Amino acid sequence: MSLYLLFDIGNTRMKWAAIESTHNPSDRQKKLWAYSGSISSKSLESAEHRAELADYIAKTLPKPDAIAFACVAGDRAITNLKTLFPQWDDLVWQELTGNTTFNGMRTLYQEPKKLGADRWAGLIGARALSSTNTLVVNSGTATTIDLLGANGIHYGGWILPGLDLMQSGLQVNTAQLPLAIRSAEHSGFGLNTNDAIISGCDAAQLGAIEYAAQIAKSINHPIERIYLDGGNAKILHQAIQKGLTPSLGLAECVDGLVLRGLWSWLLQSQKS
Repeated sequence: MSLYLLFDIGNTRMKWAAIESTHNPSDRQKKLWAYSGSISSKSLESAEHRAELADYIAKTLPKPDAIAFACVAGDRAITNLKTLFPQWDDLVWQELTGNTTFNGMRTLYQEPKKLGADRWAGLIGARALSSTNTLVVNSGTATTIDLLGANGIHYGGWILPGLDLMQSGLQVNTAQLPLAIRSAEHSGFGLNTNDAIISGCDAAQLGAIEYAAQIAKSINHPIERIYLDGGNAKILHQAIQKGLTPSLGLAECVDGLVLRGLWSWLLQSQKS
């Protein structure tokens, strides 16, 4: 049995998980990760916070057999990440990037190296769960929507501002619109400015997902699954469940798609 330590460094949050190789990336059980955690990505900039994180992980789990990561937070974040465990200096930090090879999958991106590592890892994670036509939606700082065909081909996707960016952008760039506060009561058309902003931003996100599904159908890849991941995934899923977008009824929340993709990649690498 091997132990893998995985890191997903996003623009806002860094997630980590330890997984035993006896499990399978297609497993949907909730207690999949042996250990896991999430902290602000900015914590990597602090030597004190890095030391605290490294100490916690090293005391929580045994030395892993492999470490892998995907990072979209920049080179400095990668440099800081690699300082975490000097006592494990014999382990190679394995980085998954947009042009990392994964057997059974390929992207039609014109320059694969410019495909976000989190998007590619998320697509690999989605492939581990299903071999059907799938929309992979990661709703974080930005929202990304990608089409993965049943044939393993990534047909590209979209990048749009995430919910928080949309809302804060309205506040920053207009004279009279406030920073909206989400409540459980809003639904449909807003009857006040706050709810109009919240509902409008939700509608923009859901409309993009629905339009992506329409395009997928038009190119003969009708969507059979929609996976939602990221910090705002539950918000989008709740909006979908209100029943106003029946075509998105296939959507489900799947936590840790990027980590699952890293895990799938490590397993394949170990076998080759």
